[in-house]
Amino acid sequence: MATLLKKICISGYKSISPKNPIEIELDKINIFLGANGSGKSNIISFFKMLNYMMTGSLQLFVEKAGTSQVFLHYGAKHTDKIKGELYFETTKGYDIYRFALTHATPDRLIITSEEIEWCRKGQELKKIVLNSDFKESALIQVRGNETNRIMSNMLSNCKVYQFHDSSPESPIRQSSPVDIVKYLQAEGNNLASFLHYLKNEYYVNYQRIVSYINQIMPQFNDFYLEPNEKGYVSLKWTDIYPNDYVFLPEQFSDGAIRFIALATLLLQPTKTMPNVIIVDEPELGLHPSAIGQLATMLKEAAMHTQVVVATQSPGLVDEFEAQDITIIESDKEKGFSIVHKLDEKELKDWLENYSLSELWDKNVIGGRP
Repeated sequence: MATLLKKICISGYKSISPKNPIEIELDKINIFLGANGSGKSNIISFFKMLNYMMTGSLQLFVEKAGTSQVFLHYGAKHTDKIKGELYFETTKGYDIYRFALTHATPDRLIITSEEIEWCRKGQELKKIVLNSDFKESALIQVRGNETNRIMSNMLSNCKVYQFHDSSPESPIRQSSPVDIVKYLQAEGNNLASFLHYLKNEYYVNYQRIVSYINQIMPQFNDFYLEPNEKGYVSLKWTDIYPNDYVFLPEQFSDGAIRFIALATLLLQPTKTMPNVIIVDEPELGLHPSAIGQLATMLKEAAMHTQVVVATQSPGLVDEFEAQDITIIESDKEKGFSIVHKLDEKELKDWLENYSLSELWDKNVIGGRP
């Protein structure tokens, strides 16, 4: 992988204090572990905001939350700015994107500063300050600029996925146009058409997805992905029993449909993968026996891309090494998020007798309520 997101710095965003910003060093596999309310989902939300910014939809993101006060740490009276910094490392050097957002009436967030810094091996450091219209990022407003385009592509390739909604009306259960297949969408809106595409163009990957689904749902045989006369395909399927009955997407259980979306995301071809896959609590709704398969798929994906996962699943944590884990917890006295990465050497004696989840339960590594 040519580009790695090596570090993120966040200040003033939701549970992250402007006076105590967080800095997280990232590797190929990154597991954020913490209790409810610790702030791990807020870090995922920060990446989601970036996704909206890179499509020119920052104001839509704010409006969906209802008000800018939701994003500023304890509101605009307490925090005047949100700041973010992302440090990318390449084989040729490094690239940094920095930005700041400020509250503006009525209940908006506006971009008050953006800059790009980069350095190539054997060359001098370079920096440019971007000028936007305050409402949306200048990176996408000046698409002809090569520097903007490179940084915009890096940020756009840090994609957040969430498949929590598995209701009958959820995006992952809906039919989708057969030609909307460039990439798997954030909530699985095009799951059926993307699987149809993989079946026709990347059959080996498709078969691996089917085999993993079969491990957690033994009666599952294959998908029945036939486009209708309007060019839409739905997530129909067949079971292993010899009959011609075709099941509808609604006949998948909540856990099964979520696992299907996760398997499709993590086992897709390298060519269609984003550079960074970010998932919030992928274990939700899964049977405990599926956690091992989920961990294996995460590790397989990390061979080709970076993976960032927020979780509170003891079973999932035990599938990884201590150096993969970043603890997210809340300062109980001051009410802001703090982070620290586990050190395998420091925990060596403990790990000879206990699993990571047991150390978490005993509050040896932190991250407890």
